[in-house]
Amino acid sequence: QVQLVESGGGLVQPGGSLRLSCAARESIKDLYSILSVAWYRQSPGNLREFIAKISHGGVAEYSDSRQDRFIISRDATKAAVHLQMNRLRPEDTAMYYCHLMSTDYWGQGTQVTVSS
Repeated sequence: QVQLVESGGGLVQPGGSLRLSCAARESIKDLYSILSVAWYRQSPGNLREFIAKISHGGVAEYSDSRQDRFIISRDATKAAVHLQMNRLRPEDTAMYYCHLMSTDYWGQGTQVTVSS
């Protein structure tokens, strides 16, 4: 069973916004609350690439190319991590995954399509 669940993907026009969420199943919630959580994305024919990560304490790190458009955040309860994506571009089209760092836990992904 997949232990991380992403949501919030969909079809959006260029320039629009989406907010992705990643939640952990009950069996790993304790682990989820103390480890960093990262977002990655992968488009067809390309390697999975890092977008951002956030520590249990809320310290965020971004890949240089997305720091000005994407914002990662974590609920105060630490039960979910979000990725706010603004000013989306067609090249942002990809499957977006969350990953519990220092583990093998990945979600199944949520599709983001940016198109007019």
